[in-house]
Amino acid sequence: MSVIEVKDIKKNYKDLVAVAGVSFSVEKGEVFGLLGPNGAGKTTTVEMLEGITKIDEGEAFIEGIKVSQNNHELQNIIGVSLQSNNFFDDLSLSEILNLFASFFNIKINPLDFLAEVTLTEKSKTKFKDMSGGQKQRFTIALALINDPKVLFLDEPTTGLDPQSRRHLWDIVSGLKKKGKTIILTTHFMDEAEYLADRVAVMDSGKILKMGTPKELIQELISKGFVKKVVADERANLEDVFIDLTGKNLRD
Repeated sequence: MSVIEVKDIKKNYKDLVAVAGVSFSVEKGEVFGLLGPNGAGKTTTVEMLEGITKIDEGEAFIEGIKVSQNNHELQNIIGVSLQSNNFFDDLSLSEILNLFASFFNIKINPLDFLAEVTLTEKSKTKFKDMSGGQKQRFTIALALINDPKVLFLDEPTTGLDPQSRRHLWDIVSGLKKKGKTIILTTHFMDEAEYLADRVAVMDSGKILKMGTPKELIQELISKGFVKKVVADERANLEDVFIDLTGKNLRD
């Protein structure tokens, strides 16, 4: 049985059709990428699965739980890392982690979660004093508080420098190895190609195509597509940047 089952879900905002009937399934331990331009319906689709936005039509299940009916039970098995977060600026990272743990009525060692995202040395640092990359990594630590079976990552590397971006890729890959099922939204196609087992390309509230990155690329090539090669395809400019400046985080 799939961990996530989405069956023809729809969402309208007055005259705007945000999601026009989307269906897909996600297997346990899979990274599933939702791709598309701004306004494609990615965020609305994810928000419906998270229980944040009401599903107008259709239905969705996560671990057999019907999303529209069991919001409290759903929140216990999912973790959400948003692109933009506003936390308690004057609390330390450890204090924020303990606060979020109290919402689930559990006790934790904050250092365990900070180690997961290489922020152990920042345990006493206030959220407002961290860099953008550190804040992005911290949101993932918070999303892991309840040991979720399904993790939603919304544009996790937007605004990050190449070192922070590559490091966050390593974190996501590590979570996959631990058996987490992940839904990832991103505008970076190289990120989706690197991290996702399968992707769905959305536009105008619909899924246009779905498959593994390799399958979709091969299908395009079979149609006669020829890419203008501007550099050796064995590496790209970001690889050059990392090679020259190093892999160490510039926090």
